[in-house]
Amino acid sequence: MNPPRPRELGRGERVLPGVWRLRLPLPWPGVPHCNAWALAAGDGIVLVDTGMHEPGSLAHLERAMQMVNLRIDHVRLLVVTHAHADHFGQALPIVERSGCDLWMNPNLDHARAYAEDPDGAFRRRIEVARQSGVPSEPLDAYAERRKAQGSGIAGWVEPARDAVEGVTFETDHGEWRIAETPGHAPSHVCVHLAERRVLLSGDHLLGRVSLYYDYGWTPDPAGEFLASLEKIDALDARLCLSGHGRPFTDVRAHVRANEKLVADRLDRVERALGGGEPRTAYEIIPEVYDTELTAATGAWWLAETLCYLTHLQRAGRVRRLEGEPERWQAAS
Repeated sequence: MNPPRPRELGRGERVLPGVWRLRLPLPWPGVPHCNAWALAAGDGIVLVDTGMHEPGSLAHLERAMQMVNLRIDHVRLLVVTHAHADHFGQALPIVERSGCDLWMNPNLDHARAYAEDPDGAFRRRIEVARQSGVPSEPLDAYAERRKAQGSGIAGWVEPARDAVEGVTFETDHGEWRIAETPGHAPSHVCVHLAERRVLLSGDHLLGRVSLYYDYGWTPDPAGEFLASLEKIDALDARLCLSGHGRPFTDVRAHVRANEKLVADRLDRVERALGGGEPRTAYEIIPEVYDTELTAATGAWWLAETLCYLTHLQRAGRVRRLEGEPERWQAAS
């Protein structure tokens, strides 16, 4: 048996003159870190994203910043790409210590529900899983593990300004512009430096193609994600600084790879219902994904599958059958 992988430490590195990657540890299997980005701006920095809040997390951020001669009190503006815990969790202590403004997209119901009532948000997730046909045993085990986890968010902070389409901020490199890119999360935005063709992509584009959608907060997360890919493709960026992993340059190829994967999974969902018999979302998961369903992937893949079913329903290709549990069927 392999020994457990040692927990990472926060670390910082210069990617470009005046652009620093702050790599911050996460407690999740398969997702060991996330990135915050520091952008030189006069006598301070603009910080994009924050890392997750948990015991010792602020020390990891401080360590990463110290490695590139920065401090939290250098932050003049905090921009959040989306309000998931690993990108927004430490916003409160950063704003309190630096006195900076926070800019974030206003589509925040998904985040408020989780930050203000994490137990209620978790109960809702369990009910969606139960309605989707997930058996009681794995749900009970999931609920037991959840007892030891916090929300990952230090506290709620209202944005001082809404980060919506076309809003800009200045750094030493020039003007960065907000592009609204919902799909991964309703609140998701990317930030584009057109003059240098640099994109801060949050979780919209990652170096390793990996899909996740917030289910139940917008009518069609998968469709929104595909539309956002088209928008980002049109920006013609040549360097992507993402929310996880290393920077990469083949931005258009990553857009195409995401589009291809979504198309493949939509096709698999539709084929899984092709026999005519109604099936639950849980029953078709093994036919959509290539690796074994585990406790770590189950919640992720259920939400993703439900988003594909919703997308296909809106297109008139499948239909939802009410009941306990809820089932789906190919449209006749």
